[in-house]
Amino acid sequence: MVADWLPLHVVELRKAGVEATRVMTYILFGLAIGVLASLHEIKPHEPSRPLAGALTARVQRLAEAFRRVVFAQVRIAALNSVLSAVYLLAILPSFGVHLPLVKTMVGFTFLVGLLPVVGNLISNAAIVILSLSVSVPVAVASLVFLVVIHKLEYFLNAQLIGTQIRARAWELLLAMVVMEAAFGLPGLVAAPIYYAYGKDELVSQELL
Repeated sequence: MVADWLPLHVVELRKAGVEATRVMTYILFGLAIGVLASLHEIKPHEPSRPLAGALTARVQRLAEAFRRVVFAQVRIAALNSVLSAVYLLAILPSFGVHLPLVKTMVGFTFLVGLLPVVGNLISNAAIVILSLSVSVPVAVASLVFLVVIHKLEYFLNAQLIGTQIRARAWELLLAMVVMEAAFGLPGLVAAPIYYAYGKDELVSQELL
């Protein structure tokens, strides 16, 4: 069935691959910029004029927001790995289903989970494909379980990241919805960082 379906949808698959590559490139470049900014230290003896001083202050606030979101993302990746391990190592074996490479998949889930939003989608797709190697019903069950867990994690992520950036869960969820509507998946990934930065700016100006 897959072999018959692929030749009929080559154009759609090519477009999807190009779009996925573009989104991943944006996300990786954004993460690289955030890491470089967060690791950059301003030397006290460096002279700074008004514009340079203002830009430096903004970069420092953005770097601090990035650090807080990254630390929260590590917790989220760990939580996602634990839930995936429970499903792969406990729930499925209790029904007599034993998937191959489950321990490798748990480690892979943690590593890709360090990428906000996208990592969760990648790990879920890998688990469904792995389940498909056993049977279609197992793949469907895995997909349903992962969708439910993904929706639960959506709110847990907002709570964990919101705690780090001193924002309520509903504030962060609203920011994520707005950024996703405006900029798509990259906006959804960047929403916690920009919201934390924007809130710090407002607090520094004594507007909040």
